[in-house]
Amino acid sequence: MSDSACFLTATEAAKRLGVSVKALRFYEQQGLIKPVRTSAGWRTYGPEQMRRAGEIAALRSLGLPLAQIHRVLDGGARELAPTLAAQQGLLQARAKDLHETVAKVRRLRRDLASYAVDAPFLPQRVQGQPPSDTPEVAFDLPWPWGGEAFKLHSIHPLTYIIGPLGSGKTRLAKAIATALPGAVFVGLDRLEEKNSAASLRRIEVEPRLKSRIEAVLARLVDDGAVASPPLTALLVALEADAKAFVVDMIEQDLDAASQSALLTHLRHRRTDRRPIFMLTRSNAVLDLDVLGPEETIILCPANHSPPTEVAPYPGAPGYETVANCLASPDVRTRTQGVIAWPPEAA
Repeated sequence: MSDSACFLTATEAAKRLGVSVKALRFYEQQGLIKPVRTSAGWRTYGPEQMRRAGEIAALRSLGLPLAQIHRVLDGGARELAPTLAAQQGLLQARAKDLHETVAKVRRLRRDLASYAVDAPFLPQRVQGQPPSDTPEVAFDLPWPWGGEAFKLHSIHPLTYIIGPLGSGKTRLAKAIATALPGAVFVGLDRLEEKNSAASLRRIEVEPRLKSRIEAVLARLVDDGAVASPPLTALLVALEADAKAFVVDMIEQDLDAASQSALLTHLRHRRTDRRPIFMLTRSNAVLDLDVLGPEETIILCPANHSPPTEVAPYPGAPGYETVANCLASPDVRTRTQGVIAWPPEAA
């Protein structure tokens, strides 16, 4: 094979690199690449030019401007690491802004479906200020915190409360249930045999409730859930006359398929939009890859720092901690019943 066979025309090079011929010309104008000229003056690209053009195209795909790419190509590995770190920070900031904007759009669309939004009211909604009738949570944190103030200005349809064992998440959940007007706390006592039996009796004596529960169970089973007394008891509890629900370990005694089916129902299929706060440590319940903008994560840190909201994207403060707290259903089964006790009073 002759040496000339190793050289590509601008059109061939651009096609192989996945860029346009115009982009190759621009790289040349910026001094990033220097094609080889034929005797007739045509631009050609050999192995060295293609290697460098490939590096440029790869860095451009990461959003780096050409000036930074120039420095990286000249400085090698020592320049690449800090440049990528800075670019990651910039992209994460943009991702946060985009996530917040999507949340505003979805919230505004929801409000438009619920009530008219006139021009003077529009800026208030876009800025995320809740209407006067929107409930909020505000209280002083109980033990194991030091009485710091805690406040949620915006309450979404689904809120996940997560934290390692002994982080105080159950106490936080009960405090939210007490502070939020009209909320009820759905505890683990729903799993007791007598309460499960009471749930079944309630279904039998309330025809409308029976019809609703049977319809929801049928959809859940179609989605892979296993019909069981714990699942039925949970569904009945969520039919209580309340404005909001706080559920202790929503995944308790449910297998992974049932957990996933339940969350699909709560996220997409229920017409009842009453807020649900749920404690969880299961990755089948809190799937970070499918979290929507109308869902909130509250993290209770292990060091008993005040609970904080965590944005659902990698790199956000607290995101890695949330991901590490999530366990597969088999791990949840092994740790069932493990609790943390407060220290005895001196």
